[in-house]
Amino acid sequence: MGARIRGLRLERGLTQRQVAEPVYTASYVSTVEAGRTRPSEAALRHIAERLGLTHEELVTGRPAGFATDLRARLTDAHRTLATKGAEQAVGMYRELLDEATRCALDTERAAALVGLGQCALDSGDLTEARLRFEAAEQILADGPLPRRALARRGRAVAHYLAGELGYAVHLLESALEELTVSGLRDPGALLLLYTAAIAPYMDMGAHVRAAHTAELALALAPQVSDPALVAGLHRSVARTLLAEGRTAEADTSLDKAAELYQRLQIRTELAHCHWMRGYLHAQDGDLEDAERELRTALETLTVNRAALYTTQVEVELADVLRRRGETHQAEELLTRLLDERHLDRGTLHAGGAHRLLGLIAHDRGDSDAAERHYTTALSLLKRSGATGDLADICRLLGDLLRDTGQCEAALDVYRTGLGHRGSPGTTTLGPAPAEPAALPGWGPR
Repeated sequence: MGARIRGLRLERGLTQRQVAEPVYTASYVSTVEAGRTRPSEAALRHIAERLGLTHEELVTGRPAGFATDLRARLTDAHRTLATKGAEQAVGMYRELLDEATRCALDTERAAALVGLGQCALDSGDLTEARLRFEAAEQILADGPLPRRALARRGRAVAHYLAGELGYAVHLLESALEELTVSGLRDPGALLLLYTAAIAPYMDMGAHVRAAHTAELALALAPQVSDPALVAGLHRSVARTLLAEGRTAEADTSLDKAAELYQRLQIRTELAHCHWMRGYLHAQDGDLEDAERELRTALETLTVNRAALYTTQVEVELADVLRRRGETHQAEELLTRLLDERHLDRGTLHAGGAHRLLGLIAHDRGDSDAAERHYTTALSLLKRSGATGDLADICRLLGDLLRDTGQCEAALDVYRTGLGHRGSPGTTTLGPAPAEPAALPGWGPR
């Protein structure tokens, strides 16, 4: 504080006497500047006035209204990320992080780190994303969990996209447990975490738990005012409805999500709705509409340079192309994707790409290539814990081995698949997290 006062005084060309009078002496100001005396609150207010500053400016070293301005610029960065993509937003977040760090504004610093983490997620750098989200959580470690929910959700999504499904679920369930047990019944934080848990539950084969989580999230929706959160809920719930064969309801849920994203101009998330609708059409056998929706999703994601999500949609598109008889185009697309794939990301869609290449090779009678791709897919899916997909690839590989006379090897693979077809969620997950006590307005829908 003494050094700051001295620097500000010299900057203004004032003497110690001019700063001190008429209440204090020059010698008193000298001892303050030298750090030998700790100024009282009254003295600080007097000195601030003589220096032409507010008390806050003198004590914090920040201009008046700096924190408010920083928060407004964070909102602008969030909007840029949503509407123009990570490449446009990342510079804004870095500048905000530097300023928040310099002025010791922890809340704003954490928000900038979360923004950088989301930029890294969109661009496919999952290691960078995890580091940013972890740093944000550490900064907010002493605060209430609802303030850390966004960073925790980001960490979980990064691990999920890297194929670490079990750890992603652990992060989300431990946060939900802490929220409910501690009585911190924050509807927004709960909805954020429930929604994020649905995708890894589904990929792990825990369909019952995913459906129950979707019910809990839907019950929270009336308590949440953030339309982006509600849109994310509807998009995630659509996946559980699809798994139950309720395609009309899934389509309605996607319509609700798309309408909200369109209104908010959140392009990447709107592309996810097109992506899921493409999957829905593919499940119904409407391959022409499926291809159209997937190409619409790809166009938006490519413009926003959302590299990881682009790759995932391209795997889905390759499956549609294969089913439409455009095998050569599908194979070229999948081979290019695997050549470009980084080792630290995309385990699930890499497994899906190898599965499709195995099917293509099998269809043209190349059993060796099919076996090689199926075996690679099996290895990737084992690592990720994607139970449902793992059982499917075991069936495909087992059938291939049986048809080529490798019956003992086929039996081993079938047994592996059967080991993952128990009651969904019972072999890979622990007890479900505690459910929150009833919130105001909570009730069946």
